[in-house]
Amino acid sequence: LMVWLRRCTHYLFIVVVAVNSTLLTINAGDYIFYTDWAWTSFTVFSISQTLMLAVGATYYLTFTGVPGTATYYGLIMTVYTWVAKGAWFVLGYPYDFIVTPIWLPSAMLLDLAYWATKKNKHSLILFGGVLVGMSLPLFNMVNLITVADPLETAFKYPRPTLPPYMTPIEPQVGKFYNSPVALGAGAGAVLSVTFTALGCKLNTWTYRWMAA
Repeated sequence: LMVWLRRCTHYLFIVVVAVNSTLLTINAGDYIFYTDWAWTSFTVFSISQTLMLAVGATYYLTFTGVPGTATYYGLIMTVYTWVAKGAWFVLGYPYDFIVTPIWLPSAMLLDLAYWATKKNKHSLILFGGVLVGMSLPLFNMVNLITVADPLETAFKYPRPTLPPYMTPIEPQVGKFYNSPVALGAGAGAVLSVTFTALGCKLNTWTYRWMAA
């Protein structure tokens, strides 16, 4: 019975965590829509994406104890997000403007840290957390600069959820304009250690709940 219960709980939790992670980061690729503060939003979104990836992937990875599951978790988030962004394409947004955050390389680094340290949770938290935090903004900036004519496209397709008075009129220089990747990676390197530790702690709590 306990094996059955643990297995069902495991799949239930991973679906709940992955779905909610995706929902919370579904607009995290929309940096260019915030034309006035594009790089500021990039920095903030980098941290939010790092949070959801690190917590969920670490939870799933330590739950199964099998290196590779963090990458699988990142793949789940990516697929969910592509499905959601597909609705944008239907609404008329150009295909080369739909930006999906890149989680997979960072999730792969998390798996690598877990495997290379022989499944040491403390090393996973320290090394894996830093690797995820530093890499995610870098990969997402590479993703972002592939967008064709971002400002022109953003003005042509203002956010449908914004009221008219909030539609960008003229791009302003944001506070973090000069170095969004450095700021995102710097903050992520510090915060991701805490995020990864939380993922491990969630795993502990889950096992305690199932064993009760």
